[in-house]
Amino acid sequence: MLRELHIIKQGMFDAGYICDDNAATVLFLAQALAKPVLVEGPAGVGKTSIAQAFSRMKGLPLVRLQCYEGIDEAKAMYEWNYKKQLLHIQAVSNRSLDVTEVEKQIFSEEFLLTRPLLQVITSEEQSCLLIDEIDKVDFEFEAMLLELLSEFQITLPELGTIKARHIPFVFLTSNATRELSEALKRRCLYLYLDFPSPAMEESILRLKVPHLEQNLARQLSESLRDIRKLELKKSPSIAESIDWALALVTMGITELDRETIVQTLNVLLKYQEDIDRAKARIPGPPPRVSTMVQ
Repeated sequence: MLRELHIIKQGMFDAGYICDDNAATVLFLAQALAKPVLVEGPAGVGKTSIAQAFSRMKGLPLVRLQCYEGIDEAKAMYEWNYKKQLLHIQAVSNRSLDVTEVEKQIFSEEFLLTRPLLQVITSEEQSCLLIDEIDKVDFEFEAMLLELLSEFQITLPELGTIKARHIPFVFLTSNATRELSEALKRRCLYLYLDFPSPAMEESILRLKVPHLEQNLARQLSESLRDIRKLELKKSPSIAESIDWALALVTMGITELDRETIVQTLNVLLKYQEDIDRAKARIPGPPPRVSTMVQ
């Protein structure tokens, strides 16, 4: 088991993602048990990135469904090519065809427009499916997903049940803005991601930012820990911490001080009230020790 976890952690590292033993275990079980993974945690901790890195590690295409309030099956699963159906009906209108026969023709795969969920099911090769921010949809949409998540198949009223040609790897992400249904959770392995420890964030920054010196990476990760402890409207994400490190390297900064932090906070924080609050809490430079002889 330790060997398998090491292989996964190394593979994810090579794909640009650092994961701990807990995440590696979930990824191992997702493959072994063919189970979807529900990744939950605050915004900006790398929930989407873990699915993207996993697809790179496996060398598989990633199909992404971005969820939003009001999304329906026409955007997520499939819809019919109504214009093509209409043209077909017009083309055969002068023939003495039975209505049932015409319906059978226009409700076939030739007239079907696949969306992400059906695209993954009908794909000729195995793929990864990312259902991003599932907590933004309603319970009816969740219910529509249950058949896919448990049996890797989709039932279309006009065509019947379509089973997956290759079982996909499925990731669902949630910012926990609402409670997901027990039925959905039951079908998934669960992984909670939080903001990384300073030591792990230091490793992430050094992986993602070329030429970042170890000392500056350590100072950045410690500053990020302190900033995230503040009551902010939006805590800086890992992506924003990487942008911050890139900005400092571009500026030729090798040592982090209060002036540099204040000058570059707009890279890290995106609300003025957060910037003002952070500025008020950043300690100033240590007082100078006088060398004058009294």
